[in-house]
Amino acid sequence: MATYTDLNKELTAEQKSVKEETHKFAAEVLRPASIELDKLSPEEVIAEGSVYWEVFRKAYELGYHKAALPEALGGAAMSPLTRHIYTEEMAWGSADFAISLGVTSFPFGFAAMSGNPDLIREVVTPFAEDREGKYIGCWAITEPQHGSDSLIIGTEYFRDPKAAFECIARLDGDEWVIKGQKSAWVVNGTVATHACTFLGIDSSRGMAGGGVAIIPLDLPGVSKGKPLDKLGQRALNQGEIFFDDVRIPKSYMLTEPAGYPFIIDNVLAGANAFMGATFTGLARAAFEEALAYCKQRIQGGKPITEHQLVQKKLFDMFIKVESARALSRAALVYNATTSPPATQYSIAAKVYCTQAAFEVASDAVQLFGGYGLTKELPVEKFFRDARASMIEDGTNEVLSLAGARKLIDSY
Repeated sequence: MATYTDLNKELTAEQKSVKEETHKFAAEVLRPASIELDKLSPEEVIAEGSVYWEVFRKAYELGYHKAALPEALGGAAMSPLTRHIYTEEMAWGSADFAISLGVTSFPFGFAAMSGNPDLIREVVTPFAEDREGKYIGCWAITEPQHGSDSLIIGTEYFRDPKAAFECIARLDGDEWVIKGQKSAWVVNGTVATHACTFLGIDSSRGMAGGGVAIIPLDLPGVSKGKPLDKLGQRALNQGEIFFDDVRIPKSYMLTEPAGYPFIIDNVLAGANAFMGATFTGLARAAFEEALAYCKQRIQGGKPITEHQLVQKKLFDMFIKVESARALSRAALVYNATTSPPATQYSIAAKVYCTQAAFEVASDAVQLFGGYGLTKELPVEKFFRDARASMIEDGTNEVLSLAGARKLIDSY
């Protein structure tokens, strides 16, 4: 199998160790499991006894679930560069599992940042101590009538009262009452135990009048839809969540309208940088599979790597992979250490890297020829997984509008 050269010669021994250990886990656990799950229905993927649960148990045993937590609460204390290396290797094995395991810490990380000792004791500590995959988080922002538009911060639309969240929260004494629905795009939606839920509080401000709450999903009034049946990323479980006058303690509302735009800007910067790193990993996986195949595929009496058109295609793929890594690393490292973040760079990383991953995976299918269309080889799955990336975490078109607004206002 092909390998890649990391141009950053300043990697520490710890970073090299993280890369090696994560790559081993990705190769031995994530990729085989994701390929197996790709053949199943959404219901079968999360059924009792599925390898899906075994992956979560192994990941939690290794502490991967708490990588994003503060070190004081059991987090891995990764530097931004180490986090990119870790994310790329996980996604090299399975972009769908990389996203699922990345999102699982979302509500617990938010709760940790609150500094509320009760919330940390009740929510964060049990998650940090979990070694079995009992506590799984999700990010509940998308709604039936609100998708990528909920991320276009800084625009008039974001502040338009007619564009307010459908899922709302109202204060009743010492409790918040939550009512509404989150759409089938919620990552980990049907298996999550806790939701980091983005809600409407002050509809007169549009989406800028939002808030962020931690909602345990075993509370009265919570129900879930069936898992989403989608094109790719089977190991990334998604599904609807319904809130019917669900009551949470006042302290479980972490952000109210005054701080919401700042929070969504930081979430957008972090999530998009993460997606850039993730699909750099998928692009590399597709490129390496194609290169290895072309070296051993004989046509015209010689390996097809000796045909000039193939050489050109391979080198173009290589350029896209390396460009994706450079941009996504730069965006992730910079925005992890800068406040307020330069969100336009994270958006650029997400848009470019997902597009690059799709193009590289498509070229990999082409180089495999008829074999590339079969479900027996991973490049066909890479292609479908990459196609989903240009929609999830914000469609590339709408994200580009948010990035352009930021660019125009700040450049």
